[in-house]
Amino acid sequence: MAVRWYVDADTLGLAHVLIRARNDVTFPGDPGETFRGRRRPPCPIESTDVPDEEWIAEVGRRGWCVITRDREVMKRPAELAAVHEHGVRMFAVTSPGQLTTWELVEAVVTQWREMEKLVELPGPWIYGLTRSSLRRLLPVA
Repeated sequence: MAVRWYVDADTLGLAHVLIRARNDVTFPGDPGETFRGRRRPPCPIESTDVPDEEWIAEVGRRGWCVITRDREVMKRPAELAAVHEHGVRMFAVTSPGQLTTWELVEAVVTQWREMEKLVELPGPWIYGLTRSSLRRLLPVA
């Protein structure tokens, strides 16, 4: 199965949980592996310190959908420009406070079925995600 989901560096705990359940998830620095007979290739974004505009461009070129904890993405002009320019589709966990890995997992898994429906929509777009809601933050341009 090809990679479909990119989990940003700010949610690596979430990424490590998801890669055990799904073979279509990667994260920055992911060396790839074969797990239960399923092969996941290494992530081309080799480090967690790649500037946001660069990894956003790479994710967009590959057609992956982003899961991030970056609640401030809507306030960062350079990142928003990269999302627009590269047609990126992004889910930002917008729950207040510092969430534990479990709380991030709970929020994402609770919304997963709806996320799967939306991931097929062309980008660019950003949806805010909490355990109890999924709402559009950035409409399709």
